[in-house]
Amino acid sequence: MKVLVTGGAGYIGSIVSAELLKAGHEVVVVDNLYQGHREAVPAEAAFFEADLCDAAAVKRLFAEHRHFDGIMHFASYTLVGESMQKPLKYLRDNLVACGNLLEEAVQHNVSRFILSSTANLFDDPERIPIEPDERIVPGSPYGEGKFFLERMLYWFERIYGLKHACLRYFNASGDTPDRGEHHDPEYHIIPIVLEVALGKRQKLTIFGNDYPTKDGTCVRDYIHVVDLAQAHILALENLDRLGSRKYNLGNGNGFSILELIQTAEKVSGRKIAYEFGPRRAGDPAILIASSEKIKQELGWQPQYTTLESIVQTAWEWHSRYPDGYHTKK
Repeated sequence: MKVLVTGGAGYIGSIVSAELLKAGHEVVVVDNLYQGHREAVPAEAAFFEADLCDAAAVKRLFAEHRHFDGIMHFASYTLVGESMQKPLKYLRDNLVACGNLLEEAVQHNVSRFILSSTANLFDDPERIPIEPDERIVPGSPYGEGKFFLERMLYWFERIYGLKHACLRYFNASGDTPDRGEHHDPEYHIIPIVLEVALGKRQKLTIFGNDYPTKDGTCVRDYIHVVDLAQAHILALENLDRLGSRKYNLGNGNGFSILELIQTAEKVSGRKIAYEFGPRRAGDPAILIASSEKIKQELGWQPQYTTLESIVQTAWEWHSRYPDGYHTKK
């Protein structure tokens, strides 16, 4: 298949692009390089620099490449905390970008669409682990925006027949030997912890230690980015057979922030300093996914089943590239 990967110069998108190529698919990456890195795009993929909020640029993208068999949509603003401060950036811009993309997709007869959605749809789950049919109560404008996109896809299927899969995931983590997590500034927990281990950051601030969890810190379900990529590819390849789907993705095990720090200290062999700060708006106490549906329907099985194995891959990449893609070689 010829697959358009939006946000394909970013952390998840670039690794998914590499895995798609390994699986024999043709890949076109579109990215505005706001947080992505041109160096992260696989050499075998075509690259088109554009902002999806620019409707004219999206038209040029489709005019140049004419046809796609499927789209994987990762391009998005993704900071929960920032969305609580700048809601329109998430409720408007992410919606406009996806709307421009969908408009061109249906005009060019694209039949498959995979949405990178979020566990932030479930701010107040009634059940843990969280099933895909759990009631949706978004925890932030970021989560609400992703829910808008899921609803857009519902109507685009009803009106245009566009099949889709929405993958809601829980803390994508880990790296590959060639590609890793590099944001500027960094805002994800594992890279921040490892920056402390590498001496690039004095200490880590843990947002809240009074949550109703085993040690008072938030509990999250970490999934390796390669396992995540495989789930996206399986969803794409099986859309015609199964029809539109919604899947939650994770390892099914929750680890607190303090447990993550202990694991990182074990992997790196270094002490990691931290302090407690106030809670961050929009952060639920516990997010743990049930991935049974995707396992049963698509045969998906994560390769990285322990937090230690996930952190190990991240430590190897960050040790090799301490300044990320800016590391001098």
